[in-house]
Amino acid sequence: MEVSAYAKDCPSRQILDRIGDTWSVLVVMMLADGPQRYTALSRRIEGVSPKMLTQTLRGLERDGLIDRTVYAEVPPRVDYELTDLGRSLLGLVRGLEQWAVTHIDDVQVARHAYDNPGVRVKV
Repeated sequence: MEVSAYAKDCPSRQILDRIGDTWSVLVVMMLADGPQRYTALSRRIEGVSPKMLTQTLRGLERDGLIDRTVYAEVPPRVDYELTDLGRSLLGLVRGLEQWAVTHIDDVQVARHAYDNPGVRVKV
């Protein structure tokens, strides 16, 4: 099977959807620091709902990007950490983060110009 992300049935599109998802990118960045518990992730990633965080973690685990470890403790403890495959994404994810931080002002100016045609923007 030829792999082309431009083909509608190509499985690589599913991978692009996963690693291009906002919550997935943020979870991968958070796990770069080492194993994290669910509550730590939910606290650090502002705005993610419990449902979305759970779905994101399950999807990343299914795709082999993170491991979920359950400890037989009371109360139960669950840690999430990047696999080798997940760690291989860190360079790309950090590059995206750096690009976003570096260019946020440019993007905001472009958005303002688009949303307000004919209005001059002071730069």
